[in-house]
Amino acid sequence: MMQKWADYLISSIKTQPESPMVEKLMVHSDFGNMVRETVISSRSEVIANIKRGVTYTTVFKTAMGKWRKGDDVHLVNVAGQEYLRTDRELVVKDQFNEVPEF
Repeated sequence: MMQKWADYLISSIKTQPESPMVEKLMVHSDFGNMVRETVISSRSEVIANIKRGVTYTTVFKTAMGKWRKGDDVHLVNVAGQEYLRTDRELVVKDQFNEVPEF
């Protein structure tokens, strides 16, 4: 059995034009040897889960149909507002490095 990358995997995001925050995220359960149970989660659900200790990482589908691990997702606080980022920079914007839109 493969080691889990995180509790949940994010494969794509939905943003609103001109908004610094994602609206929704395509989330999958990580069972170690398989990726299953795709759900669309709200930004607030993901933030609440991270605060409870739930882990997230980004994933990408390869040309061969396999999943490739991306970056861990962190919560950063800038002037009292929380942002989801794959880096830890204190920037007023959600950031998911190369994660596609759905």
